[in-house]
Parts: sequence; structure tokens; C-alpha cells
Amino acid sequence: MGSLAVLAKQLGHEVSGSDQNVYPPMSTQLQEQGIALCSGYDPRHLVDNKPDLVVIGNTCSRGNPSVEYVLERGLRFTSGPAWLAEHVLHGRWVLAVAGTHGKTTTTSMLAWILEHAGMDPGYLIGGVPRNFRVSARLGSSSFFVIEADEYDSAFFDKRSKFIHYLPRTCIMGNLEFDHADIFRSLEDIQIQFQHLCKTLPSLGLIVAPTGSAALEQIFAVQGEKSRTVWCPIQRCGVDGSAGADWTYQALSADGSALRIARGSESAEVRWSLLGDHNMQNAVAAAAAAAHAGIPLRVSAEALCTFEGVKRRLEKIGEIAGIHVYDDFAHHPTAIDTTLRGLRATLTRQGAAGRVLAVIEARSNTMKMGHHQHTLAASLAAADTVLWYRAAAARLDLDAIAAAAAVDFHAMDSTERILDWLRQQARAGDHIVIMSNGGFEGLHLRLLQALQER
Repeated sequence: MGSLAVLAKQLGHEVSGSDQNVYPPMSTQLQEQGIALCSGYDPRHLVDNKPDLVVIGNTCSRGNPSVEYVLERGLRFTSGPAWLAEHVLHGRWVLAVAGTHGKTTTTSMLAWILEHAGMDPGYLIGGVPRNFRVSARLGSSSFFVIEADEYDSAFFDKRSKFIHYLPRTCIMGNLEFDHADIFRSLEDIQIQFQHLCKTLPSLGLIVAPTGSAALEQIFAVQGEKSRTVWCPIQRCGVDGSAGADWTYQALSADGSALRIARGSESAEVRWSLLGDHNMQNAVAAAAAAAHAGIPLRVSAEALCTFEGVKRRLEKIGEIAGIHVYDDFAHHPTAIDTTLRGLRATLTRQGAAGRVLAVIEARSNTMKMGHHQHTLAASLAAADTVLWYRAAAARLDLDAIAAAAAVDFHAMDSTERILDWLRQQARAGDHIVIMSNGGFEGLHLRLLQALQER
């Protein structure tokens, strides 16, 4: 929604918005863009700003005071994806990035590749890419790169957001069960991805990984009336993967160097990012860029200068030899890949410091306990885990602690977490704070506490 606000501002509209909890980097970006932000959903915000159109985000439902005011007063309203499709995407070559993990980073990579190639793309990203410093822009060319979320569009439109986008090029990075608050099963999510596949034109392209059973089940649906895919599919995988059109080969243990290849053509990438997941993201971005006419050599040049995304293992400070990172991970797969990537880097550097993971299980799927049996394994690369025990979460943290082969502490307040770190953190430690929310400002509070110590 913050990115939509930026695009609306660039189109010349006067834009304001309301949200319950706002935190950096999006709050900072909105302020820099001159977009007025109101805290809470008091209908007086709508009275004061006298909107011609209200764009309602999918976190707002019936009973929300602002929603009720809009309906009672008969104000014009729409969903974010519908507004975007009508005012921004229509008539453009849309390159969409879908999947459970890596959407924000891969979308940022793809947008940067097009930018490096001189194509001045428009883009909308669910985070703030460091190469651009802002999460959305209109661009001057026909190309528009968008993070394509499978979450629902609005309380009055339960289709996935990406159904509105009508892409010509679509990366489907992976598919796991998530969003348990709106999907009952993986099969429910697959249905939405089937609808997405059917919106691509025959001259379009789907880029997908090798070995994804959940995606292959979608692609395999055939028949005169039930056929899902009407365009080519190019698959990406590690070097040697069966059926891969595009491959990558790690040139370093931590993923900071890799080679991307398609047939006899190849190019090397040396960058600041880490981990196998980012190498997978990179090859998918290069494949999608090639569909838009960009040579692999140019994509590799762009990726060498790609700086990543805020809140994706972003180092926010180092005090007395203690390194502090902010990370958005909120799913076992993301937690695992982030921690393993950091551990591989420390091993390559010969660093002996501990990895301390501080985790807030804030997503609805996590709080509902759906990842109970996979969380312990995702923590294996950490030395110590400090888990915020949220009152509303249904996770059995004692069972996770018993199954995890790490030093595990469940704490019922951020103040207790802060006290533990203040007393126990030592030079050489790498503290990774993982949450897809503000985490009560723990990041900056920790830096301040370490500085005072």
C-alpha cells in the first residue's frame, strides 16, 4: 500500500493514508515522498482529507471504522490491485514475480537489471531496494516490474492480487503453504496460481525452478477445457539439474560468486549477497530479463552491482565488535536460508563468532501454529535463539526448544530479550533480528543499549 501511494503521488494525485502501525523503512519513504500519514483508522481522517477515491488495503475488513464510514457515506472505493491495473499497468509489458519466498529480492534484481540496461522500467516492490532507495516508480518505458503477491486483494475481492496484473513475463519462484488465515491448504493456493497461469498470453513466458512438485502439479493440468499453461516455461536450477534451461554454479561456498549459464552462453556474478536462495533468485531474474530482450552478459553486470533490499539480512550497526542485522524472515524456509547463508560467510571468512537469532513469529500462519514441526530444523545454523513468546501464538515453544539442537530461550517481552543481549552479547557475535513487523523497535533499542554498555 505504501508503494501504491508513491505511484499515485507520481501520477499527480494528492495522497494521504491511514494505518495502524507504521515503521521504517516504509514510514520514512512515505514522509520523504510528501505523503501524509495518519495513525489509526479514525473516520475523521477521511473527513479531513475529503477523498475522491479510497483505496482499501487487504488488512482492512468489515468493522474497521474507516471501512464502515466509506460504506455508509457511499464514497468511491476500490482495491489496491484493481487501482494499479487500471491506472498503471494497462497497456504495459508487465514482468511479475510470484512465489512463497524471495519475491521482494527477485523483483528488485529484475528491476535493477532493466534499469542497468537503460530501459527505465516502472516497478512496484514490497520493500525498499537499496539501488533505487524508493519502493515504486512509474518509469518512462513500456516495462513494469511488479512483486506479485498471492494474498487476497480486499475484503470484497478474495482473488489473489496477482490475478489483476496480467503479466507477459512471470517468475514463479517456489510454492509452499502460507497465509493460513485465508488459505485452507496448499491446494487452495495452487488454484490461484492456476488462474495466474491462464492470464499469460501465448507469447508470454513462465520462469520456474526445477524440482518444485507444487508448481509442476499446476503446470501438468491439461485438457481442452482445463489446460493451465498456454505459454512456454523455462526452468532454472543448479548446474546439472535435469530439464533446466538456465543454470547456476556456485563459485564460492557462501554464494558471493556464481556463474549463470544458458546453453553455451555464461557469465559470472560477484556480489555482496549470500546464500543459495539468492543464487536461485539471480538466475530467475536473468531468465525473465532475457525474455524482455536483455543479454545474459548485461544481466550479470547489473547483478554485480545489486545492493540488496532493506530488511533482508541488512547490517544496521556494529558496536564493540557486535554485528546487528535486520531481517524480514517469517517462515521456516526463509529463517533457514538466511541463517545458513550467514553461517557460510562466517566460515569462509574464518570468523569464530556466534550467530544469535532473535525471532518474532508475527505472521498469521506462524501464530496459528502451522509450522510447528518444521521450525526446530530451520534454526540449526544458529548458536542461540531468543524467541519472542507472543500471547496470541499457538506455537508450542517448549516442544520446539526440545527438538532444536541449539541454545533456545523463549521470552515473553522485548525488554527481557534486550536485557539478555545486553548482558550476554560479546565481541564477534552476529545478532540477526527476524520479524516482518516493527518488533517494538527492538533493533534501534539494542544498538542504543550496546552503545551505552
